[in-house]
Amino acid sequence: MSDVDAIQATVRRLVEDRLGAVERIEPVGEHLGTRTFLRVRLGDGRSLIARVDAGEDPESRPPGVPPEPPLEPIRRFLESAGLPVPARLGGQDEVELLEDLGRRSLATAVRDAPAEVRRALYREACDLVPRLQRLRDPGALPAFSRRLDEALFRYKAELFARFSFDDEDSRAIVREAFARIAGEMRDAPQRLAHRDFQSANLILREARDGTEQLAMIDLQGAFLAPPEYDLVCLLRDSYVAIPEDEVEAHLGRIRGELPDAPDPESFRRRFDLLTLTRKGKDHARFLYAARTRGDDALLRFVPPTVRQLKRAAERSAARDPAYAPLAGCIARLADTPEPPCAR
Repeated sequence: MSDVDAIQATVRRLVEDRLGAVERIEPVGEHLGTRTFLRVRLGDGRSLIARVDAGEDPESRPPGVPPEPPLEPIRRFLESAGLPVPARLGGQDEVELLEDLGRRSLATAVRDAPAEVRRALYREACDLVPRLQRLRDPGALPAFSRRLDEALFRYKAELFARFSFDDEDSRAIVREAFARIAGEMRDAPQRLAHRDFQSANLILREARDGTEQLAMIDLQGAFLAPPEYDLVCLLRDSYVAIPEDEVEAHLGRIRGELPDAPDPESFRRRFDLLTLTRKGKDHARFLYAARTRGDDALLRFVPPTVRQLKRAAERSAARDPAYAPLAGCIARLADTPEPPCAR
């Protein structure tokens, strides 16, 4: 599906067949991917989220790597394990009808919150990571056969090289450095990861007693990755700037709670190296959206992304001079790029 009217008509028919009369349908948020999310309001005051798979972006995955699995059964598996995820209300083909968790993402909740509230919410979010990592494959669940492998690191390298750098020398340095990182991650423990565990994908769900609990959305990409991966997504988020002392406090506390309890040096080394690959990919995707879709709004996330890249690159190069050439390339990235023209 690609036509907005056709998507809404399909969602309306499906909801009215199963749940009742639809009062109105509203788009939800902005997304880099090709999925469409709609908030459907029913005549009786209830609401739900329709998640529509609109087809795959050719830049969205590496050649030869299969597409993401459907939302089920990973959603059902996490729900049965007691993890906070939206309930499924129905679905058909490319449309999933899900519980409406509300409008308050973690990003929204901490925007103007006092420091103690922000710290508490991020502590709650961090506590979900070891719970995920303790889960074991119940048998043939696709998430446990997928992993952050060399092909995905190559994909991240190609995006970063192609969209973030103009010269072939820098592009070659990126490819070589990301290949080195892939080699370092090959021997790391492999644990279940959400894969996009960032503030926009954690929603504050309100319980009947008025309390709130963070719940996870965008679950279908779950895979096996080093134990630091989801923490990188959360604490090196381009959408929320967390003070560095708070990042350090969260990392210091949660490291010992992880099932593998990595030693401090390995933990911090992998955390910074994974930051380079994650944020490099994000930097490229923001520029890609601007160049190919004319979506300059996402460029506002480039400056914090560059800051994250520069800090991680400096630390990685200080530990291992092999990463100094990459750190040099990253040091030259513009902090506030102009809207780029297509290449």
